[in-house]
Amino acid sequence: MSKKLDSHGKFFIICILCFLIFSCASRKEVVYFQDTQNYETIVSDNSYAYKFKVDDVLSINVSTLDAEASIPFNLVSPPLGQGQGFGQQQLIDYIVNKDGNIDFPVLGPVNILGLTPNETKELLKEKLKVYLKDPIINIRLRNFSVTILGEVNRPGTYIVNGEQITILEALGLAGDLNIKGKRENILVIRDFNGTKVSQRVDLTKKETLNSPVYYLTQNDVIYVEPNKSGITASSLDNRAGIAISIASLIITSTVIILSRN
Repeated sequence: MSKKLDSHGKFFIICILCFLIFSCASRKEVVYFQDTQNYETIVSDNSYAYKFKVDDVLSINVSTLDAEASIPFNLVSPPLGQGQGFGQQQLIDYIVNKDGNIDFPVLGPVNILGLTPNETKELLKEKLKVYLKDPIINIRLRNFSVTILGEVNRPGTYIVNGEQITILEALGLAGDLNIKGKRENILVIRDFNGTKVSQRVDLTKKETLNSPVYYLTQNDVIYVEPNKSGITASSLDNRAGIAISIASLIITSTVIILSRN
């Protein structure tokens, strides 16, 4: 009897070891940039520059040596009421409408759709030179956010400070991919004026650094799908739940039958 139990025990241990070996992700599945060499110089040919989209929210400040002359070109909110910030005023933000325009004071509608911040500055300077001498223009994107979903440690929508973020930095905000995330098939979904464009990148390859989605834009969505071990674990979790439910039903039924007898 003991020999029979020992053989069953060995078989059980072998099954567990096989499961652990085949369900665990391999190095090839989890390591980033596997094809990079020591002291290798990677020159990026990305000429990234953010371009304004519909629904972007901008802060624009115009200043000159003559402070009084620039006042009409800086719309401010009414003074705040009593309490914290009493009497303070803030610049009013501009929203890029569906036609790609912002409604700029004195100038009226100015189309900036598809322009970079620097191109927008030059456009405004050209239009303002009739009214101001050597204006200085500062532009800031106020609603830059990216959404990260799937097999990451902290999925969600993240606000970006500034006008530029890489896919690696964005995944860092989400706590990086977990062990179940598929590194070689990251999906980036981009929206530009109602047109959805999708692109996949392989984080195990250095070519990702030159991908057109290496630098993210406003409202980009990153999705990390599960790898084989993640899918297997999910399937086993479901089967285990079903098995536990069936076992509970059998035990309960047996107890009821035995108590009646």
